[in-house]
Amino acid sequence: MNKKATEFQKYLDEKKIVCFKSEEIAKDTLNTVVFRSLVEAEGQQLPMAVILDSSIYCMIRVRIAPQMPSGAKEADVLKRLNDVNKKFKVFKYYLVDDGGLYLDSCLVLTDEKAVGEKVYVILEVLVKHLQDEYKKLMQVLWA
Repeated sequence: MNKKATEFQKYLDEKKIVCFKSEEIAKDTLNTVVFRSLVEAEGQQLPMAVILDSSIYCMIRVRIAPQMPSGAKEADVLKRLNDVNKKFKVFKYYLVDDGGLYLDSCLVLTDEKAVGEKVYVILEVLVKHLQDEYKKLMQVLWA
């Protein structure tokens, strides 16, 4: 396990946080470890991952929707995502090629000792944001 992942696991253990399952990515040049969990928004369980590697970056990724509904108006969805992205500095929404909708937050972590606290602060902000915005976003997706 890379140093940041080791520190994050130590933080989880100390705080008795047991909702994460870790997976080391085999033969990865950056020694990537993915900590998977779920985030709840409006009664939906959204897959979430904290991705830690040997670089200075940490990614927190939430899958908001596996794909856009067939009737969704892409232009309306993209406008909504752009409006939300302009308001929030710490994370950004985007569509992937297969139509999936994701929310990413990229953290710069140069001090391995503070990994757990920094990641958890962003997770708390992200959860609060989803509680406030998820329903509005889904209304645009399903309009």
